[in-house]
Amino acid sequence: MPLQHAVLALLGDGPAHGYQIRAAFEEAVGPQWGGLNIGHVYQILDRLARDGLVTSTLVPQSSRPDRKVYQLTDTGRAELESWLGEPAEHTGGYRDDLVLKLMAAARGSEQALLGVLSRQRHHELTRLKALNALAREHRDAPLVALLLDAAILHTRADLELVDRAEQRAAQLVRQASGTSRAAIQGTGRADEATATRQSIADEVVWRSPSA
Repeated sequence: MPLQHAVLALLGDGPAHGYQIRAAFEEAVGPQWGGLNIGHVYQILDRLARDGLVTSTLVPQSSRPDRKVYQLTDTGRAELESWLGEPAEHTGGYRDDLVLKLMAAARGSEQALLGVLSRQRHHELTRLKALNALAREHRDAPLVALLLDAAILHTRADLELVDRAEQRAAQLVRQASGTSRAAIQGTGRADEATATRQSIADEVVWRSPSA
């Protein structure tokens, strides 16, 4: 998992405890990624330790419970290098909540669909404005700037999708209406076929000499 490998990379800088790892991650990638839950960080560390990719040592503290400090193992370093040697890939197909909204709205009316698209465009433009402001604020942090560039490009692509969906609004509504009728009719035919098969089976049982 990418976050596991990010933790391995951060431990490549030296031993650290969970809060240090969380702080280093958030400093490295900036606000656009979102904060890491400390409980999730320790779940990742426990999994890495179980797999032999990191080790941990208890460090005594005078006024607090002992702190667990984690260190990268040779196996963990090899795993990190293997991960870096592979291209990043999106898995599980492409899913977008907007497509589900379009599917639902198209089953109502073209006006409903255009309303969804109008609200989405306003949302994306507002988001784009905020992202551009963040990009100016973090222009001196190369990795954070790259992540913000990616978010800006994705947002522009979402705006392009809204434009294309608006151009095809009438077609989307017609298709939704047609597929809904076909699905209902198909279900009806399937129910009739099932009933016919059951009737034949009952007839065979009734006529069977052993019945």
